[in-house]
Amino acid sequence: MPLSVAVQMDPIAQINPIGDSSFALMLEAQSRGHDLFYYTPSTLAQRGDSVTARVHRVKVDDREKGLHFTLEDWEKTELTAFDVVLLRQDPPFDMNYITTTHMLERIHPKTLVVNHPAEVRNAPEKILVTHFPELMPDTLITRDAGEIRAFRAEFGDIVLKPLFGNGGAGVFRITPGDENLGSLLEMFEANFREPFMVQRYLADVRKGDKRIILVDGEPVAGLNRIPMDGEARSNMHAGGRPELSELTEREREICAIIGPELKKRDLIFVGIDVIGGFLTEINVTSPTGIREVRRFGGPDIATLVWDAIETRR
Repeated sequence: MPLSVAVQMDPIAQINPIGDSSFALMLEAQSRGHDLFYYTPSTLAQRGDSVTARVHRVKVDDREKGLHFTLEDWEKTELTAFDVVLLRQDPPFDMNYITTTHMLERIHPKTLVVNHPAEVRNAPEKILVTHFPELMPDTLITRDAGEIRAFRAEFGDIVLKPLFGNGGAGVFRITPGDENLGSLLEMFEANFREPFMVQRYLADVRKGDKRIILVDGEPVAGLNRIPMDGEARSNMHAGGRPELSELTEREREICAIIGPELKKRDLIFVGIDVIGGFLTEINVTSPTGIREVRRFGGPDIATLVWDAIETRR
């Protein structure tokens, strides 16, 4: 049966439809005959138990940017009027993002929110991963400069990054001879109130940082992202070159360990990052990679996500 589906996302006019996973999910919903709507998180409003948004009926078209959508006039709508809400705005994972999860929690599960809003709130990318320390590289989370300097003295080559960053923004490699750690810590202290994440540098990142996509706790595809020459980051936002990649035995072992926890938390669409056999992040807020995987000949992940959603309705 057709479902009524609302997508909470960043302004649709600003996305790049060629590589946007939210757009891929919208195309698939539309192809299945579901009624498709769209709104931005800035229009959310809560009064008592009522959660509303300024919602547009939308049609999407897989064409060039600027021709990829048409909107009807918005209507203030109770979100409980929908069968499904896709929580798809991009990080930063800040208090604004956290507040939207609290508001969406008021409508879930009467309206199915994907991913589960409370679990998204409790599982930021660089925190959920710490539930599996045996799978991670040596990692420290702190604001304490003395602890960070001691960690660097122990491992020599480290990576410093914001705890709630995304897309590779603010990620710095500090090599043994680098004299910039003090300045970087001053910059981080001035710009971030949260602790920072420090990890032992993994030289295998030169071979790629693999994004593995899991649907309902099961791995469905791997996309290796190889950094540009002279760049420590492999994120596609930072110029990483993607290529479809089969999962190794170690990567399947990682998925088998974390998959049941993802399923228990009802996190349907998840992307994990693996470097050299080490788990570095678990992405649940707005995972990407659907269109890249498909473009390189991999499975149509949007169909798998919608299959999982429909079994819950």
